[in-house]
Amino acid sequence: MLYLVGLGLGDAKDITVKGLEAVRRCRRVYLEAYTSVLTVGKEALEEFYGKELILADREAVEQEADSILKEADVSDVAFLVVGDPFGATTHSDLVLRAVKLGIPYTVIHNASIMNAVGCCGLQLYNFGETVSIVFWTDTWKPESFFDKIKKNHQNGMHTLCLLDIKVKEQSLENLMKGKKIYEPPCYMSVNQAAEQLLAIIQNRRLQGEEPEITENTICVGLARVGAPDQKIASGTLYQMSTVELGGPLHSLIVTGTMHPLELEMLKLFSVDSSSFENNTFQRTA
Repeated sequence: MLYLVGLGLGDAKDITVKGLEAVRRCRRVYLEAYTSVLTVGKEALEEFYGKELILADREAVEQEADSILKEADVSDVAFLVVGDPFGATTHSDLVLRAVKLGIPYTVIHNASIMNAVGCCGLQLYNFGETVSIVFWTDTWKPESFFDKIKKNHQNGMHTLCLLDIKVKEQSLENLMKGKKIYEPPCYMSVNQAAEQLLAIIQNRRLQGEEPEITENTICVGLARVGAPDQKIASGTLYQMSTVELGGPLHSLIVTGTMHPLELEMLKLFSVDSSSFENNTFQRTA
């Protein structure tokens, strides 16, 4: 049996009882280590689970999936994913490979950022398409995510922005030279995401467009959701470019039209209460 086990958002104890029981009876346990991170390290997980964990980076999962599934038809193997196994990034390929090999699988779900963002007070059914904001480089500055946020906003919907993380990534130079030298881990902050959105707004204005999303659009910054030191800040997009939320992982929400209850909840986390004096982004029902 292949078990895909969600670990939740915070520390080792966020695993479900069902998930923990599965992990403890598995012969091999892999920890997916490239789409997200927990607030604790591999050693803390091993101590709590009572199992040695094998780190599975992107390369291992995408190119060596058969080794993960080896003997899973005669013994139990677990694949651990921070959040929910099918939350932010799907692991459908692993499931399809298992099915092709005749290996049964079980998914054990857990909380993910996709539903935990409700902690800020915005109602989950008012969210539109989730987008990913990637790190820009000197030569690559995509804006496609902005158009998705704009479309959500036009429909009155909120947008959850998942912010880029780079773990075990190679520089272009080392990649071209075939050198297995990896860059230090890098996690996008709410500030960086807001700065990129502000830059796009300026670009659009230079092109003669007045974007729906502006410096004054109400946004929410979230950091380390589910951890004891979780932080939430609400305010304008410009304020999100200056707010200090500490270490990773961060997420950003660009709000659409808000119900009065949503607005009242966001005020609990406001950087500056005057940001909410304009009521044009409210809906009454």
